[in-house]
Amino acid sequence: MASRIRRHGPPSEARDGSRRRRLPMRLLLPLLLLVALVAMLMLRGYVHSEILADHRIQPEAATDKVPEKILEGGPIIDTRSGRTTSLGVPDHRLVLTFDDGPDPEWTPKVLDVLKKHHAHAVFFVTGTMSSRYPELVKRMVDEGHEVGLHTFNHPDLSYQSKKRIDWELSTNQLAITGAAGVRTSLFRPPYSSFADAMDDKSWPVTEYIGTRGYITVVNNTDSEDWKKPGVDEIIRRATPHGGKGAIVLMHDSGGDRHQTVQALDRFLPTLQQQGYRFDNLTEALGADSALTRVSGLDLWKGKAWIFLVSAADGITSVMVVGLAVIGFLVISRFVLMLLLSAAHARRVRRKGFGWGPAVTEPVSVLVPAYNEAKCIENTVRSLMASEHPIEVVVVDDGSTDGTARIVEAMGLPTVRVVRQLNAGKPAALNRGLANARYDLVVMMDGDTVFEPSTVRELVQPFGDPRVGAVAGNAKVGNRDSLIGAWQHIEYVMGFNLDRRMYDVLRCMPTIPGAVGAFRRSALQRVGGMSDDTLAEDTDITMALHRDGWRVVYAENARAWTEAPESVQQLWSQRYRWSYGTMQAIWKHRRALVDRGPSGRFGRVGLPLVSLFMVLAPLLAPLIDVFLLYGVVFGPTQKTIVAWLGVLAIQAFCAAYAFRLDKERMTHLISLPLQQILYRQLMYVVLLQSWITALTGGRLRWQKLRRTGVVEAPGGPVPTQRRRRSSSDRRPVA
Repeated sequence: MASRIRRHGPPSEARDGSRRRRLPMRLLLPLLLLVALVAMLMLRGYVHSEILADHRIQPEAATDKVPEKILEGGPIIDTRSGRTTSLGVPDHRLVLTFDDGPDPEWTPKVLDVLKKHHAHAVFFVTGTMSSRYPELVKRMVDEGHEVGLHTFNHPDLSYQSKKRIDWELSTNQLAITGAAGVRTSLFRPPYSSFADAMDDKSWPVTEYIGTRGYITVVNNTDSEDWKKPGVDEIIRRATPHGGKGAIVLMHDSGGDRHQTVQALDRFLPTLQQQGYRFDNLTEALGADSALTRVSGLDLWKGKAWIFLVSAADGITSVMVVGLAVIGFLVISRFVLMLLLSAAHARRVRRKGFGWGPAVTEPVSVLVPAYNEAKCIENTVRSLMASEHPIEVVVVDDGSTDGTARIVEAMGLPTVRVVRQLNAGKPAALNRGLANARYDLVVMMDGDTVFEPSTVRELVQPFGDPRVGAVAGNAKVGNRDSLIGAWQHIEYVMGFNLDRRMYDVLRCMPTIPGAVGAFRRSALQRVGGMSDDTLAEDTDITMALHRDGWRVVYAENARAWTEAPESVQQLWSQRYRWSYGTMQAIWKHRRALVDRGPSGRFGRVGLPLVSLFMVLAPLLAPLIDVFLLYGVVFGPTQKTIVAWLGVLAIQAFCAAYAFRLDKERMTHLISLPLQQILYRQLMYVVLLQSWITALTGGRLRWQKLRRTGVVEAPGGPVPTQRRRRSSSDRRPVA
């Protein structure tokens, strides 16, 4: 684990208890991004009538409260200023009205036909469609047509409260203003018909609409084009009798409108030859235009609305593409892990398998240690039980808790202590490498314990002279807590299945710091351990690949490490891992163009690591965002089934991984909870790492607090438990 720490005094909050704690930037930025994404999804869902839409239709009611002159009057109803007026259209004037648009496919064709025959019309547009296709609303106005409100989400207003009605009108008006820079005084209620269809449910709404400054326009001639009865039938139904004027109902949206377009192209010239004029409403009535230009703040509000809707659609489209990408990556990774890990297990477990001549030469075990007083005795004693001849070099990296003294007091002849000023883990490993006596070097962490067979199993692959490094099987020793159990699943399923997969592909990306072995000659050829990144283990592994060495996985070389036991410590560790991995990928980016056998890692390994360890986790939150959206706003059942399907695949992979590692399946009980809670934490950690990388931030080494409770199964019991010293309790960087 990390061994460098920057000491600093107590935070200002500790000195001044009156100061309020602020939300850390690492939480604030991801939280703001999440809120922004959710807001965009909500806006998109509202504009597409996926949320807050009400599609109920009121059955017919009595007409006792509707004035007689409305029931027997014309299709234009004006209830403004407390008056009730009913108007019709003069003879030989036809007002074509189109509902439910604008539609990106059919509205332009309708407009083309109207322009071709020099006709004007009224388009009663919905806010949902106007917000998404503002350029069509602008074209309507520019070509002399009038637009009217048809509500935002097309609900039956007789079911709605006055507050909801106001909202439907204002947002519909906002969309029209943003699209065309105008305000309209025309309104047509959804699901409306002739004036004589007014009843005691719809009439109060019409009266209220008048108090808001709108004229209600229904129709008295219905083409019934929505039924798609055929072009001839649409023309017949749209044609008034005896030269009378009419308001004709048609549709330019809501489905296939090719019959409407064809009928319109015949209907217009035919009735024009009979002396009819096709005007917009105010032209037919000889009144002032129903449209007024908007400027100032109201105009900018409308434009801002259109921009936000466009942004929401664009961001959602990108998120959908991202969801498809992450879905492909997740499934691909599962398939690769299952197939290749099975191939790896069959290969290394078959009878007679071997890496070459048995490796029996002594090995140097390097243990970098910084303030590991609680763990170091367990670590060293586990090494003393090794079945393979070893020497142990403990490099004390400027510890202040007596780590070196504890090791020296043990009086073990094959254990040496090397002291240095605090310089960091890579420097400690290089110091240990310089003091090692043997060509094969095992590296481990000061909080890790080995089984007696670990070193022997770890070095056997060096029987193949092409092997430069070996990754061991790191396991979580403190798995009894919930956080420990989640990490245990992650280690067994993610890390070790991954290593089997990468072993078969010959592009292992990381030798774990807890248990790894190297040829000293291979390390010397690539310059030893580097402090260029915070993931020195990933960095050195990639360097060895590029130098032409093979890196393999030894499944039986088990090491038991102490995983973080708090969210804060887990955050610190994974933040460093994620950021360090990004640094290593960037440092070795030229591996993509390496040639020859050493270029295999650049051609295969680096792309896979970038996809599976950086890009996929970054996009993975989309699964949960769309899951939450689908559960809340629908389709709920399909969404839950899809999520359970993904969980089942993960459970199958986890169970297979546990079977390969001969682990008890009981820990998998917490897998669903891990997917809901633990995974979200990993998302935020990776996002924070991305933010740090993109902003050029520098992440410091961090020291995790240890308890010294981890022991290898059947391993030695520590002779004493040391009390936590004051230096262990101080804040860490």
